[in-house]
Amino acid sequence: MTLIVLGADAELPGGIGLVSEGTMTEFTIHLANRPGQLAGLATIMSDGGVNIDALAAFGMEDVGVVRMVVSDAESARRVISEAGLVAEERRVLTTVLSHRPGALAALTESLAAAEINIDGMYVLHSHDDEIELAIAVADEDAARAAIS
Repeated sequence: MTLIVLGADAELPGGIGLVSEGTMTEFTIHLANRPGQLAGLATIMSDGGVNIDALAAFGMEDVGVVRMVVSDAESARRVISEAGLVAEERRVLTTVLSHRPGALAALTESLAAAEINIDGMYVLHSHDDEIELAIAVADEDAARAAIS
């Protein structure tokens, strides 16, 4: 599973272009679903010098699932391992779209039309004129072709 990086010169349907691109890494960690578990993970990452750029956390009965995006995968991998935790890891794409009505719709419709499932999406930063996203897909090459 990888996240796609959209080319900076790519043009989406409706003339909604991409502003810039990059890559990061997503780690998925399963913890007990009880008070203090997320705080403990955040502290471990902080103590290890890892900045969390985006995070989604949710509970499913007794299990807590934390999905976090970091720019320093090597440090995060080391901290997670030293803490005795197990994590799933995958590359994620970051892209900056124009922050206006229709930009997200155009991006997601292009992927849907090519029958590409979006496995995950994060808002990394949002400003008046642009929005930075991380997007996870199974087939990076097909996704790039769908939006180029």
